[in-house]
Amino acid sequence: MKILVINVSLRPQSKEKLFPIGLGYITTAMKNAGYDFDIWDIDAYRYSDQDVESFLINNEYDVVCMGCIVTGYKIIKTLSLITKNSHPKTTIIVGNSVASSVVEMLLSRTGVDIAVQGEGDETIIELLEAIRHEKPLNSIPGICFSKDGAIVSTPPRQPIRNISVLPFIDFSIFDVELYINQSKVSVSDPLPIPREQVRALPVNIARGCIGNCGFCYHVFKGVPYRYRMPDSIVSEIRMLIQKYSLNYINFWDELTFFSKKNTLELVQKIIDEDLHFYWTGSCRADLFTDDNDIYVIEKMKEAGCMGMLFSLESADPEILQAMNKRITVEQFSQQTKMFHKGGLTAWTSLVLGYPQETPETIRKTFDCCIRNKIYPSVGYLLPQPGSHVYDYARKHGFIENEEDYLMRMGDRQDLRINMTTMTDEEFQGHVLDGLKRCNKELNLGLLQDQLIKTQYFRAKK
Repeated sequence: MKILVINVSLRPQSKEKLFPIGLGYITTAMKNAGYDFDIWDIDAYRYSDQDVESFLINNEYDVVCMGCIVTGYKIIKTLSLITKNSHPKTTIIVGNSVASSVVEMLLSRTGVDIAVQGEGDETIIELLEAIRHEKPLNSIPGICFSKDGAIVSTPPRQPIRNISVLPFIDFSIFDVELYINQSKVSVSDPLPIPREQVRALPVNIARGCIGNCGFCYHVFKGVPYRYRMPDSIVSEIRMLIQKYSLNYINFWDELTFFSKKNTLELVQKIIDEDLHFYWTGSCRADLFTDDNDIYVIEKMKEAGCMGMLFSLESADPEILQAMNKRITVEQFSQQTKMFHKGGLTAWTSLVLGYPQETPETIRKTFDCCIRNKIYPSVGYLLPQPGSHVYDYARKHGFIENEEDYLMRMGDRQDLRINMTTMTDEEFQGHVLDGLKRCNKELNLGLLQDQLIKTQYFRAKK
């Protein structure tokens, strides 16, 4: 059975090339199960549209596997239709949030045959076995497929409870040196070593999130948050350092740390094992808000931490409540103060454009960033299918044709939909003014075209 795995390119114009960690787990499971397959890494090599089309037309496979977040629906539709029109007998399998949030549209308006919902580590192997032996798909949990003009949904697959037992990603399946070399482009400022010396790879230590923000949709939505044990994490990092001479690890999670206890357990393990590498991660903005938490933060720094990302999103209490963010501006500011006191960098992100957004709320949000000496990663509200704010946009007529909207989705730094009372020009102008103020007050020297699409997160302590 000939199998092709495609890594799509969501941002072909970006200088960054980020390792596809979800696809890394899937391909590792396939390799460990004894399956041979080809990798067509469009994002790594930035193949042209013509090259991609020519490859899919001229190379026939029994199975083609791919996936991405829902903003890549247009890409999945294009690739699947090229493949299906050229090779009607090819079975096309798609995973990630595009397969769970818009499954009916995916199976009825594209060339996709099977949508994998939720975790695919076990599902992909059962699917390939069924396809190879021509067995019915009904007994495989966690999938949707078309049959006789109707969409069949099997029962949900139970989440993997202990993700510490999952095999480490086999990075050698991909062009690992390309991704390591590219890591120096994406690692955030400030850096402890010259940028050209950075050798980094991502490590996933948790699945899911303890939050339920109204603008967010992810593949683990509704699934309990799970995290790996320190022994498992440290063993993987040690192996990667020895094998690839890494000096930097990006903990690539929706939420790296959910409690002080699990944070301290991991950093103490890193210290005890005498591992030396730099790293970053993420947490909620209300994790370290007590003056006594400085001990944990100092331990993080001792273990090689450079900084943490925790999202503010907005400094307006009404908007935070509408987001179901469950944090306060005071908590965000206190945690930022704690990180700066402990010698670590704090990064944050904003989501601008809730219906309650006004020039005053925008200014208030940027004022908060300036007070806390953080230059934010800014994005416009981008309603994603399956989220509360998407339902709101549909109900109030901001999204009339769902597929048309999906075909126009893209980066959150570009305004795709405006649910405020401001015109597009006014809205974007107020955001740009806020970024200019941040740039000036924090003395960063960013150019005009770098204000909203910064290459690196930047911060001043």
